[in-house]
Amino acid sequence: MALTSALTYATDLASKYAPSLADSLAISNATMTQTALYGDADLSGLSWLERTWAAYYIAVGNPIIATGLMSFFLHEIVYFGRAIPWLIIDAMPFFQQWKLQPDKHVTKEQIWKCTKVVLLTHFTCEAPLIWLFHPICCYFGMATYEVPFSPVWLMAAQIAFFFVFEDTFHYWAHRGLHYGPFYKHIHKLHHEFSAPIGLAAEYAHPLEVMILAQGTISGPFIYCLFRNDLHIITVYLWVTLRLFQAVDAHSGYDFPWSLHNFVPFWAGASHHDWHHQAFTNCFSTSFRWWDYMLGTDTKYHAHLARVAAAKNPKERAAVEARDRSAAEAEGLRAERASRASGKGRLQE
Repeated sequence: MALTSALTYATDLASKYAPSLADSLAISNATMTQTALYGDADLSGLSWLERTWAAYYIAVGNPIIATGLMSFFLHEIVYFGRAIPWLIIDAMPFFQQWKLQPDKHVTKEQIWKCTKVVLLTHFTCEAPLIWLFHPICCYFGMATYEVPFSPVWLMAAQIAFFFVFEDTFHYWAHRGLHYGPFYKHIHKLHHEFSAPIGLAAEYAHPLEVMILAQGTISGPFIYCLFRNDLHIITVYLWVTLRLFQAVDAHSGYDFPWSLHNFVPFWAGASHHDWHHQAFTNCFSTSFRWWDYMLGTDTKYHAHLARVAAAKNPKERAAVEARDRSAAEAEGLRAERASRASGKGRLQE
């Protein structure tokens, strides 16, 4: 009821001050919407999910509003739904044996500050763009309200392409953000957490959020330039997996069942935690190959080799503590150098 009232109020304002915008946001009744979107198509032969998808768009009465609502709430539910369990895990002593930096713990004040910054960014930077998502999708030829969905094999191939594209984009954009003036004025906020938590995955300057988000959302639009078989539900699945990856990489935990233990080129929390700790090295998100090919993970691998060479758990713990201390000290020096002037170079 509150949401309906808010939408009605917004529509009334638009009618008064921006009539053309109001026309595009006008809500139709179910019969008119079904006729406009699906014509006389028989929806009964579709899967339950596809029928529910069509019913949602019909019920909302406007595809722009329907896509905007779904896109925004999907992002919020997935992000916080994935981040909050990590806060619970961090409060449970049993899981501390797998904490990457066991001597560091966030305070309630840090968690609250992180939450406020993330929410502010979501509502001021991401929400307006999300509400423009439907028109942009239509412009590029991406299916939104249409049913049926793409076949599973096609969705899997598309998501694989999006992962590779985003990882490449993120690697170079992330390295660029470590360039002196960009780090000093933009990326520094994200590095306040030298021992990251899942909630801090999107704890960043608005410009950084906008820049790195291009890696996530540009892949689907570039794909649409060459093929016309992409459905927005595939993008939603991709965004869900990407959010899972980002939050997990910032979790600060490396379990025996973590994905990188089974998929060697997957980055994981250990890889990204080293970046937050050491400031340099390990710039990738999902995969390790750019860091490997360009030698920006050598210190990380040297650390893993020393840990693997330890003869017993006590020696291993000592090596990890010594390396963490050295990496953090080196990282602080590199960060100070990057912040010291407007000049700088790409960190290695």
